[in-house]
Amino acid sequence: MKELVLQVSADRLEEVQEFVRGEMEAAGSSLKAISQVEIAVEEIYINIAHYAYPSGEGEAVIRCETDTERSKISIQFVDAGTPFDPLAKEDADISLSAEERSIGGLGILMIKKLMDEVTYCYEEGKNILTIVKYL
Repeated sequence: MKELVLQVSADRLEEVQEFVRGEMEAAGSSLKAISQVEIAVEEIYINIAHYAYPSGEGEAVIRCETDTERSKISIQFVDAGTPFDPLAKEDADISLSAEERSIGGLGILMIKKLMDEVTYCYEEGKNILTIVKYL
């Protein structure tokens, strides 16, 4: 398992994307899978950068683990910010118009649609969100 530890800032998204992309390319992932994971990674990381730490300062750990036998990659996002389970919220109702729909929820819905597995837990004072994509 490879790990990237950084001070959270929206300006560091590209660094996170390059880290994940590098792991996926090394595993021989398709361009389609890489693109789908990059969308999910952007949504998750930017939400951490904007909302996890009310003070605006904090650390995030991004872990990538490729399983070539099962042909999958697992990406885990860990932060010690405000506890938040994005999976607990009901999925956004995309049948409603933008004006009728409540704010929020589209990002996690998109992540659920693009990824094969999405899990969340809160352990030892840390948010842990894991996404899995079969390659």
